[in-house]
Amino acid sequence: MTEPDFLRSTRASYDAMAVDYAQWIHGELATKPLDRAVLAGFAELVRAADPGPVADVGCGPGRLTAHLHSLGLSVFGVDLSPQMIAVARQTHPGLRFEVGSMMALDLPDSALAGIVAWYSTIHVPQEQLPEVFAEFHRVLAPGGHLLLAFQVGDGVSHWTEAAGHAISLDFHRRKPGHVADLLNQVGLVVCAQLLREPDNHSDYPEDAQQAFLLARKPADDSRP
Repeated sequence: MTEPDFLRSTRASYDAMAVDYAQWIHGELATKPLDRAVLAGFAELVRAADPGPVADVGCGPGRLTAHLHSLGLSVFGVDLSPQMIAVARQTHPGLRFEVGSMMALDLPDSALAGIVAWYSTIHVPQEQLPEVFAEFHRVLAPGGHLLLAFQVGDGVSHWTEAAGHAISLDFHRRKPGHVADLLNQVGLVVCAQLLREPDNHSDYPEDAQQAFLLARKPADDSRP
């Protein structure tokens, strides 16, 4: 099966800027109290429903994986970029990180109690997003939870440079209602939607609303 072009370009782009990106993003979560509250709520729901493993899909340098671990989750990170995984392993040697694609996770069916895709589906083209969500549904155990974060809007922006590195990345902004519909179509029931206004009072300014969607695979789910 031929690998989609967007996976090759995304991998190459994050490989190129892995070290600089990790240094830049390291302190971001500490400046976002509402984001931390969303993650804390997700962690509490997962712990209450099933103490099983949680995947941080698109984990990058592992900062969120480490935060979820501090919240009491049995979490591991997965990322498309081998260089990002190398940085994550070096920075967080006590945690598990694996190279992998969200389009074909190396996991058996119903293996996970939870999935976090924190701004990691933003590079997935619209026509392939249902395939990604179907894969999330496959690996979630009945009763398992999914947390998505992404920027709100329409259209795609293409970046060719970041932190002095030549890259080729598409950034897709999406409407929460449309994303919720796609989740429902693959059997993931949306439990909560939160919109946060742009934060321009930190070292990580934003120019769009931020969306957080929490979905759950029904406990009685019988889809293949």
